[in-house]
Amino acid sequence: MTINRERLNRHLQELAEIGKIGETGVCRLAHSKEDRMGVEMVKDWMEDAGLTTKIDGFGNLIGRMEGLDQKKPILVLGSHIDSQPYGGRFDGTAGALGAIEVVHTMSENGIVPDRSIEVICFSDEEGSRFNKGIFGVRALAGMLEEGELERKDKNGMTRREALREFGVDTDLTQSPVYKKGDIAAFLELHIEQGPVLEGKGKPVGIVSGISGPIWLTVTLEGFAGHAGSVPMKMRQDALVGASEIIRKFDELIKDEGTDTTVGTVGSMQVFPNSRNIIAEKVEFTIDLRDIDLEARTELEQKLYQIIEETAAHYDLTFKVNEDTRSEPRYCADWIKEIMREEDEKLGFHSPTLMSGPFHDALIMSYISDYGMIFVRCEKGISHNPLEFAEMEDIEKGVELLYATALRICKVEDKHFVSEKGEHSTLNDQ
Repeated sequence: MTINRERLNRHLQELAEIGKIGETGVCRLAHSKEDRMGVEMVKDWMEDAGLTTKIDGFGNLIGRMEGLDQKKPILVLGSHIDSQPYGGRFDGTAGALGAIEVVHTMSENGIVPDRSIEVICFSDEEGSRFNKGIFGVRALAGMLEEGELERKDKNGMTRREALREFGVDTDLTQSPVYKKGDIAAFLELHIEQGPVLEGKGKPVGIVSGISGPIWLTVTLEGFAGHAGSVPMKMRQDALVGASEIIRKFDELIKDEGTDTTVGTVGSMQVFPNSRNIIAEKVEFTIDLRDIDLEARTELEQKLYQIIEETAAHYDLTFKVNEDTRSEPRYCADWIKEIMREEDEKLGFHSPTLMSGPFHDALIMSYISDYGMIFVRCEKGISHNPLEFAEMEDIEKGVELLYATALRICKVEDKHFVSEKGEHSTLNDQ
């Protein structure tokens, strides 16, 4: 192998100490003091690798290696280092630190790339703190929405206040930073967060595309009453209505979804949340994803019908807020071809698979062709302290990332991004 496995392993272990929970868990919420500590640590490693660094007004950490021709569209590598509140050591960090290792290896070998390379640790990919993720990458791409900085965490702090506490003053006029044509390609390595590679006995996979997520917040309102005195047939119980919607949603996905459809209710708030009061208001989240856009659209329509009919049945009012919506995005054919060729040279014989989780690459696909590499993780566990990936597997994934990056640095600039992000005219010299 070309990369420095010992250094990469050391970086992974040292970063995991920041925000550590229990023996193996991590909590580095976006824009928190732990997040800032992690960014500062990784910034030092970027500079050790020969990169010039900056932390932008959205909390993104960006390192740059200048290429021979600074006018060429750049190559961007990266992922994120923020975590879920009950997260693991490898989600995002394997890709972010792997990207730094790629440029560090180039630098150590005296390689000056034909085009400049930027390594980015994107801010708030997870979205767990403000219930809307992939924040930093959307800022870079000019895809922030009205009111983004006024979203509040569970303690009532706005994102604007959190970013100030993090140490940056956010100015929305700074967005976008990149436009189509600025970037030749974006590459992201990530643990799979699923069981496919483990089932195939393969350490590395080449990603075909990312499922499109829809995030909804459903609010049901009824009427509070005494649990002991209001007859069952006269109740307007928001929690019962929510429970029925959730059950029917689960059945809908299992009975009518495709093999790639997934649906989840992950968060719920009940008011007034008392043992002996009928629930007046319930708010819960829905996460619906599929690589098949037509199938997802049909299921979403049926979900809305379930919500409407259930609310009417229990005499409830309802509101559905859309927090996130993205169509499926496919990896560029030319990047996948380079990955396959380099993969065969390395002798990995990696399979191709799709991504159910979304990643920073999802947003980058709107301004650049992109490719992704997955690394096997034990039992497919992620967003959990038990998340684990073998260092040997991560090393192989980063080795493929390194080989792919070297190839892309020598690609001609006949560049365009199709509407679906599927194709490019870039050709090898």
